[in-house]
Amino acid sequence: MLAATAPAVVDPARVHAHLIKSSSDDRALYNQLITLYSRSSATIPDALRLFRRLPFAPTPISWTAAVSALSSDPVAALRLFLSMLRGPSRPTQATLSSLLKSLSLSSPPLLSAALQLHSLSLKLALSRLPFSGTALVAFYSKARRPSDALKAFDDLPHKDEVCYAAAIVGMAQNHRPTCAFSLFAAMRVAGVASTVYSVSGALRAAAHLAALEQARVVHAHAIIAGLEPDLVVSTALVDAYGKSGLVSDARMVFDALLPDANLVTWNAMLSAYAQQGDSESTVKLFDEMLERKIAPDDFSFLAVLTAWSNAGLVGEAERWIDLMGSSFGMAPSLEHYNCLVGAMARVGRLEDAERLVLTMPFEPDAAVWRTLLSGCVVHGAADLATTVGRRLLELDPQDDSAYVMLANIYLAAGRKDDMAKVWREMRDQGVKKEGGRSWIEVRGEVHAFIAGDRMHKNATDIYAKVVELMEEAKKLGYEEADEGLWHHSERLAVAFGVLSGAAPEGKALRVVKNLRICGDCHEFFKYVTRVIQREIVVRDVNRYHRLQHGCCTCKDYW
Repeated sequence: MLAATAPAVVDPARVHAHLIKSSSDDRALYNQLITLYSRSSATIPDALRLFRRLPFAPTPISWTAAVSALSSDPVAALRLFLSMLRGPSRPTQATLSSLLKSLSLSSPPLLSAALQLHSLSLKLALSRLPFSGTALVAFYSKARRPSDALKAFDDLPHKDEVCYAAAIVGMAQNHRPTCAFSLFAAMRVAGVASTVYSVSGALRAAAHLAALEQARVVHAHAIIAGLEPDLVVSTALVDAYGKSGLVSDARMVFDALLPDANLVTWNAMLSAYAQQGDSESTVKLFDEMLERKIAPDDFSFLAVLTAWSNAGLVGEAERWIDLMGSSFGMAPSLEHYNCLVGAMARVGRLEDAERLVLTMPFEPDAAVWRTLLSGCVVHGAADLATTVGRRLLELDPQDDSAYVMLANIYLAAGRKDDMAKVWREMRDQGVKKEGGRSWIEVRGEVHAFIAGDRMHKNATDIYAKVVELMEEAKKLGYEEADEGLWHHSERLAVAFGVLSGAAPEGKALRVVKNLRICGDCHEFFKYVTRVIQREIVVRDVNRYHRLQHGCCTCKDYW
């Protein structure tokens, strides 16, 4: 062992000199020295020079060490690997896993090379071994190919905690939260130990779906497994509770971490407040962060600006963008300016918002134009919406939301010919409206609905409950919506929640939707809260809606 030969030496050059003086040709020591050189970017050339001048033919371990040294340069690592294949040495699972990790670091990941590497691993019977199999799972996850990641995972005959963690994190990263939950449950049934990565991955899935009960189950498991004190797990807990709308629980976990919370944890807590539009708590927490000498970053300011945007406080949003440069030496990004555009649009300052979009020091992207277009829809500015919508479609002709928003504002303005033209253009472009999906959690199980969904085993009762709620809402003054809106996914989810007791009495019904909540459904839910005497919380693609006593925290702007 290298450590046994020179226990007090950490300088690879001194170790190298020791080997030369002793005339040693110990292969293990030379291979370890390649790895030691590669730990610093400054000495990576020395690692490669040593590899090329080894006093023996490179072994598979030598090749693996050299390929690993080039991990930050995927193309060079791949070129070296090809040199290995031309010689007598065969790659091991460690070689393949190291190269796959390197390929995943490229932007975008080098998929073509990885597919060939996967094919080679099948020929060499390496794809079913833990290291290389897990590396395939991780690569496909980072390459946004979750189905291939699952196939690679399923091919592993013996799955350890690292394999499960890679799969769970991969599914959570690729917006497959229910699959991540299933893998986490399977891991526990199989008796495989949890790690900070598998637990944090499951919590990320819970955050995606705002699945409060699942978050609490995983939290309890983390406590039992002794993983809760870990900063990665606790930060994921803050995020999961925050995205589930339970900011108080998120704050309890956060406070327990002090003073050890890092910037990522602070940002997670800031975001939890900001998503609720709680600008006062967001700014107070930001000030506390400064008092503790934690330097904010772009995400910290983005959280504060999101809070101001959700509150429609334009002056504060402008002041904080100025503060980024004047007090913290940070240049605001396009995302920060988008928050200011959103704040202006929220309060109806549409011309000011348009002027900002055209004069800010960035070329506006689709997200900025979409923010402004949403403001035009809310405030009924059909003419400006036409201009903004066209700008958005120039950047992204496949943006289904642009067509839908334009059609809606033309319908509201009585411009049916323009509305028909938008729908026709959408059809001619081959653009299909993204299907609305809503999720609700009932006793730890997540139920998904799509518009007009009759696949649920309780479909008959759910539809009857929708009609019942509508009848009760009409008695309170609700004006019945068009029949085509009766069975939107969010209505079915709420009806199922009421029918099945999605939460204890006095607790809120919590629904997640993948799109902007329908305006008619939003209005309907305000009446439903009075009918059932319970709060309804909807997290849509834009923000949180906390509906209670016939009102919503969004003040009918989102």
